[in-house]
Amino acid sequence: MSLWQDNLNNKGKIIHKWAHYFPVYEKHFERWRNRSMVFWEVGVYEGGSLQMWQKYFGPSAIIIGLDINPACTKHAAEGINIRIGDQSDTAFLQRVIDEFGPPDVVLDDGSHHMKQTWATFSHVYPQVPKNGVYMVEDMHTSYWENWGGGLDVQDSFINKSKKLIDELNADHTKGALLPTEFTRTTDSISFYDSIVVFEKGNIWWKRGFRTGGNKET
Repeated sequence: MSLWQDNLNNKGKIIHKWAHYFPVYEKHFERWRNRSMVFWEVGVYEGGSLQMWQKYFGPSAIIIGLDINPACTKHAAEGINIRIGDQSDTAFLQRVIDEFGPPDVVLDDGSHHMKQTWATFSHVYPQVPKNGVYMVEDMHTSYWENWGGGLDVQDSFINKSKKLIDELNADHTKGALLPTEFTRTTDSISFYDSIVVFEKGNIWWKRGFRTGGNKET
C-alpha cells in the first residue's frame, strides 16, 4: 500500500496534508523505510501524521514530533516521542538532538513563518548526517505577508533557498563565491509546489572524466 493510499484509508487521528505532497514524500523518503533512523516532524497538530510516519518508516524508526503546544504531549505513544518547545529556540532544538541523536530525516510542517522556519533550518540542517533529507513544506507562505513572506521579500524561505543554489555551485564561480560547508555537504536542492527539499551528501571530489577512445593496436 502506498503512503497516499494509507492516508486515504486513515481511520485514526486526523492527518492534514496536501494531496500533491505525497509523491514528493515517497520520492525522497522511500530509501529510509525499514531502516534504523531518526525522523523529526516539526508541527504535531492532531497527531495523525506521526502515526502515518511510524507505519511508513517501520519499527526501527524513532519518530519525534516537535510542537510549541503542550497539549500535543497527548499524542505520545510507543515509538512516538513528543517534545515541546519553540522551533526557533536553538537551545531546545539542540536538547532534542542531544537526546536522540541528529535526525536523518526532517519534515518541517511547523509554524510556516519565515523567521522560525529559517532558524530551525540554520541550526538543524548542518547536523543532519550524510544522505539525510531535510524537507520544508507549506512554503506557499513564502509569498504571504502575514507569514513574513512576499514575492520580492529576500528573507522569505523560498528566496533564501534560491540563493543556496549559488552556494551549491560555488566551485564553478571562478572565485566569485567561496565553497562553504553547505557546498561540501549538500547533494541537491529540489523545489516543488510549496516544498523545498535538501539532500545531504559528501561532495568533496568534483572532477570531469573522459574515458574510452583508445585506438586498437
